[in-house]
Amino acid sequence: ENISDFSLNITDCTQVVVPEEVFFTVAAVGILENLLVLIAVIRNKNLHLPMYFFICSLAISDMLGSLYKTLENIFIILCKMGYLTRRGDFEKKLDDAMDSMFILSLLGSIFSLLAIAADRYITIFYALRYHNIMTLRRALVVLAIIWTFCAGSSIAISLFSYEVATVIPFTILFPLMMFFILCLYIHMFLLARSHAKKIATLPTSAVHQRTNMKGAITLTIFLGVFLCCWAPFVLHILLARFCPHNPYCACYMSIFHVNGTLIMCNAIIDPMIYAFRSPELRSTFKKMFCCTR
Repeated sequence: ENISDFSLNITDCTQVVVPEEVFFTVAAVGILENLLVLIAVIRNKNLHLPMYFFICSLAISDMLGSLYKTLENIFIILCKMGYLTRRGDFEKKLDDAMDSMFILSLLGSIFSLLAIAADRYITIFYALRYHNIMTLRRALVVLAIIWTFCAGSSIAISLFSYEVATVIPFTILFPLMMFFILCLYIHMFLLARSHAKKIATLPTSAVHQRTNMKGAITLTIFLGVFLCCWAPFVLHILLARFCPHNPYCACYMSIFHVNGTLIMCNAIIDPMIYAFRSPELRSTFKKMFCCTR
């Protein structure tokens, strides 16, 4: 409904539709992969660390994103089959619930990436005091605060999504948080070399520093994948809200299904990054699949 009849009449762009089989397959794979990450971290006590808890938070956000798009697609199919109407009270509540899930997934991903970035920053620049600063209890408190805030914000934004005063702060939050993480990255990499020289005299400093920088690079990959997969869909929301009748906006909104599929691709790519960049997690996956102790 984001593209009105007027928009369709003034643009030659046709709606790009992703086959339902592909759509549900991508969603199922994304949910399954992130579920395996959660199980691996729970089973392996060596992974009971703040960094992996933050990674689990990101995995939950990815699962919510895939689940949201799956439920939305089912909702659209039921509407086309006539089992549901687009303007009913039940359908309106269901739509608000799905919107809340989408916002929860987006905010959860942003703040989970921010928590991982802060964790990597402390690891690199406060390596000797890391275990005193970032304890497991503090990590759990941070996650509790993050998800409480995200849940409350998602409910509030979904209920008042038609108000401009609600849409503007939500749209500003996405680039603002990305800019903050980017500044943290720049500061991190600019000071990394000088910091490495200062601790170069320590026996295990070289190996430890390489490990920390590897974690920073992994986080950079996470952020790049997140931006590529989520930014097109967020842009779609902005265009649908502020210029639904513009032919150029309508043309971009014709690839709505593609943008939605990108969100679910993010849920598939992230666990692959975990497995590729973390030897401990990769070893846990092998033990799970081979049923070894």
